[in-house]
Amino acid sequence: MDKPILWVGAAQDHLRAFPEDARRMAGFELRRVQQGLQPTDWKPMASVGAGVEEIRVHTGREHRIFYIARFEEGVYVLHAFEKRSRKTPAKEIEVARTRLREALTAKRRTR
Repeated sequence: MDKPILWVGAAQDHLRAFPEDARRMAGFELRRVQQGLQPTDWKPMASVGAGVEEIRVHTGREHRIFYIARFEEGVYVLHAFEKRSRKTPAKEIEVARTRLREALTAKRRTR
């Protein structure tokens, strides 16, 4: 059975703001993650937190989705953004770190 997507903060709104082709590719990749598979293009994002990974979407522009899928209850999508430089901006990493903390706090409360 597929894991549900659990959106943290404004991640869903940010992903919805992607151009249509990037949204479609992001949806395909997130579906793979829900099924327990790895995305086709990804990398670990230890700078955000242990277990956080980045989906890379290439459409002429670069888009990124940070998520963590190691929890049984679902795939937490932490952040989605358009990448405009080679290096991931510190502010984007900080947004994802903050949302990871929010997700972990909410997870602890539901136990």
